[in-house]
Amino acid sequence: MPKIDLSINLCNIKLANPTILASGILGTTKALLKRVVENGVGAVTIKSVSTEPREGHKNPTVITFEGGMLNAVGYSNPGVDAAAIEFASIEDVGAPVIASVIGTQKEDFVQVINRLSKSKFSAIEIPLSCPHTPGFGMLAEQGTPQATFDITSAVRKVTKLPLFVKISPNIPEICTVAKAAEDAGADAITAVNSMGPGMVINIEAQKPVLSFKVGGVTGDALRPIAIRCVYDIYKAVKIPIIGVGGISTGRHAIEMIMAGASAIGIGTGIYYRGIDVFKKVCEEMTQWMQENGFYSINSIVGIAHD
Repeated sequence: MPKIDLSINLCNIKLANPTILASGILGTTKALLKRVVENGVGAVTIKSVSTEPREGHKNPTVITFEGGMLNAVGYSNPGVDAAAIEFASIEDVGAPVIASVIGTQKEDFVQVINRLSKSKFSAIEIPLSCPHTPGFGMLAEQGTPQATFDITSAVRKVTKLPLFVKISPNIPEICTVAKAAEDAGADAITAVNSMGPGMVINIEAQKPVLSFKVGGVTGDALRPIAIRCVYDIYKAVKIPIIGVGGISTGRHAIEMIMAGASAIGIGTGIYYRGIDVFKKVCEEMTQWMQENGFYSINSIVGIAHD
């Protein structure tokens, strides 16, 4: 029986397997990134970095519910100067490291990327939406392909690294937005960010549970939406897609890849299955592929379209 090959080439970045640590979870320090790599991930994404330090929202910032999770962390991060120091030497992390960069206007993205340019990141990811942080959700609110094109173009001019544009599931014209990112020089689309915002109310306390009241919806509730978004985007662009949203098992990963994703991001899945969720997902993917006669990830990408 041929050996199962989980390795992929994503925008000329070699990954041992298609799993990627999604931004926002366990990506705050180099030490944490190394720990995730030890648990089988193919690549890691740092927690999103802004120009200035951000405290984020007050606790509670995360809550689970029957269908998944709500989070309103508020992009807490130490700012780009501290991040540049923390990730100054990442060559020994053991897997490709992706920088996640946020801003409220295109100049912010450029400033952060320039400041991080001395670090050996393998790619840059720019989330262009946020359902729970005022000022950072302009594209989710506007939903304009032009805004996506403008920011992506500005970033493209200041970095030669592969550029991933992360888009919102809330945008009605998601395919048009993805195509605008591609036209502006994006090398891949990350689909999707959390959806919403949503709300959970504590009926005994008679108020919302989250301190910010609303939060982005992730986990199982997001997965069918994310699958549909990836499926649609796959038909609209020629660049690879990193599928994110509710993936915690090998079957989930296979489903996302069949929809058109070349790689898959895992975030909330860490909460449900532990930090070794990456290893578990890869083992489950391998078993499914063996049982169903597939021997490489590339042979599965987009086959739900056939």
